Amino acid sequence: MSDMEEKTGTTDVAAKPFGDESLGSGVAASLDDVEKASPEVGTTVELKRRLQSRHLQMIAIGGTIGTGLFIGSGGALNTAGPAGALIAYAFVGTLVYSVMVALGEMATYIPVTGAFTAYASRFVDPSLGFAMGWIYWFSWAITFALELTASGLIIQYWAPNLNIGIFIGVFWLVMSALNFLPVNFYGEVEFYFASIKVLTVIGFIIFGICIDAGAGQHGYLGFHTWGKPGAFAPYLVENVAVAKFVGFWAVLIQAGFSYQGTELVGIAAGETANPRKTVPAAIKKTFYRILLFFVGSIFFIGLLVPYDNPDLLNGTTSAASSPFVIAAELAGVKTLPGLINAVLLCVVLSAANSNVYSGSRVLVGLAQVGSAPKIFTRTTTTGVPYVAVAFTAAFGLLGFMNESANGGQVFDWFVNITGVAGFIVWTCIGISHIGFMRALSARGQSRDTLPYKAMGQPWFTWYVRLLITSPSM
Repeated sequence: MSDMEEKTGTTDVAAKPFGDESLGSGVAASLDDVEKASPEVGTTVELKRRLQSRHLQMIAIGGTIGTGLFIGSGGALNTAGPAGALIAYAFVGTLVYSVMVALGEMATYIPVTGAFTAYASRFVDPSLGFAMGWIYWFSWAITFALELTASGLIIQYWAPNLNIGIFIGVFWLVMSALNFLPVNFYGEVEFYFASIKVLTVIGFIIFGICIDAGAGQHGYLGFHTWGKPGAFAPYLVENVAVAKFVGFWAVLIQAGFSYQGTELVGIAAGETANPRKTVPAAIKKTFYRILLFFVGSIFFIGLLVPYDNPDLLNGTTSAASSPFVIAAELAGVKTLPGLINAVLLCVVLSAANSNVYSGSRVLVGLAQVGSAPKIFTRTTTTGVPYVAVAFTAAFGLLGFMNESANGGQVFDWFVNITGVAGFIVWTCIGISHIGFMRALSARGQSRDTLPYKAMGQPWFTWYVRLLITSPSM
């Protein structure tokens, strides 16, 4: 690599296959070979580096803020109480940060398409990359159908008599079409969708400060919900002390689901301009975003809404079950549900957009290492992997299974099967990073030479590796 490429990070290695397959399982594989590899003639047109820094920043946060925060946090509050939910989300936040810095070191040194499968294949074993990639792709493909279904349920808040299938079809067409456009269009759409999410969360935190300080109809609140009904909620077990701990432990899984999507930065690195500058910038800010948006939101939800509020578990996907709305209604603000419902629609459409993008790029990465048909590497002249996009988007049509009772049950099975995919990927990222560090050590290369060197490594990686794979998680 030339000195200019080293300084700017604009080399096109992210779009290229790996060349020598013999390097797949060797931990001492020459990392330089990855950057020198070339695509096979006639099979691949390189993806284009059209995502800018602001796109990547918003993809990082937008991929995480979703229905898990706006709706799922209500269930977490009901299960563990305000203090239990706060501790659980903060604890899982440390796991996410650890995963992200491990991924950041690899993604900046080797910014390749379908990064997860590539690193697992090269630094551990091709079988791990194969299994990891297909599980992750299947998760995103089925989640696309789930988000399309959720969009229909949300719109039924305003038009309850309209059939949900109408919106599944309309939004499937729109989201699929967006992903056939050049990647910078995806980046722009995600930028504005994520901006709406961020502004909503910041607005709620300011709202929470004002209401807790006395601006609502009940005056000053303080930590009253921590005293009555209590800071920790009992869950399942009769022994109260044990039940409170069980409640906290049960929320850990739910918090993990809420955080899933942060790793999209690693997938987007392959189409990011100057990845050795922009990827570390996005990674470094992840922790602060987690602290502000997730932990801050959970903290104020716990101050404003008692964990025994019956509306927390009303079983709907619309604004009615959002703790953000419940907090506003308890404070005497009646105009917020419609606004939050509109935000929820943006949330699920953003997620659907990301589902097709990330799933198609994982397919490209699998195809480049021979773990999927080579046809998935074909792209348009603007760098869009149209075959992979079409194949991934087609699975969104499974959302129509919810039109029948039996089909809806099968759809629920799919969703439950893919629910743990994020935890599997986080574990595999940690295992891959351990292999990456072993490869560096075998070559006698110091981590000080990496474009991005994270603090606390390798301890953060082992922290994730041991906790996520423990029987209790």
